[in-house]
Amino acid sequence: MVLADDNFASIAAAVRECRTVYDNLRKTIVWELPANGGESLMVVTAILFGLALPMTAVQILWINMVTTVALGLTLAFEPGEPQVMRRPPRPAAEPLLSAFLVWRVVLVSLLFMAGAFGMFAWARARGLPLEEARTLVVNTIVVLEIFYLFSVRYQHGHSLTWRGVVGTPAVLIGVGAVILLQLAFTYAPVLQGLFDTRPVRFRDGAAIVGLGILLLVILEVEKLARR
Repeated sequence: MVLADDNFASIAAAVRECRTVYDNLRKTIVWELPANGGESLMVVTAILFGLALPMTAVQILWINMVTTVALGLTLAFEPGEPQVMRRPPRPAAEPLLSAFLVWRVVLVSLLFMAGAFGMFAWARARGLPLEEARTLVVNTIVVLEIFYLFSVRYQHGHSLTWRGVVGTPAVLIGVGAVILLQLAFTYAPVLQGLFDTRPVRFRDGAAIVGLGILLLVILEVEKLARR
């Protein structure tokens, strides 16, 4: 570390910036792992129990390509949390993923799997074609990732605040891009042919959004319980 001057404000600003970068790195990892973990658990569970795959390989590729670029990168532009300079220094030997973050990855992965599998089973129980059920699963995962993004933005505070709901310009641009791409994925004839998708009915779409809200509420309650 090179100090260009002896101004304490410069040192404080550097510490704040370093803490923000470190926090954003952890947020990105904690956001990425459950998203991929939920997808993997669904595929493995379907294979073990001899069930129809809830998603095709090309649909999984779509999720990873769209969300990783449009959503995952937005966390790199997150400003520091309000209390970032009030926290004590972290231990030098502290791992990048603490025990709590490992627990959070496992919990969210299981919630992703339960939500997507539940939507798939509900669709099949109503006699919907396999292609339509898979379309619901893909949309469910993307919506869960969007709501999880708003939760993971604040690891040391509440996400259900005006600042947390509104988000930053980067988050709003990323979420808007994902919504537009997902609408094209679901309703555009060209993409329907490429990814074997079907239009989503309004009731099913409302149920998917409801799952996203439920996920956010569960994670915020879990934050309160941890504190």
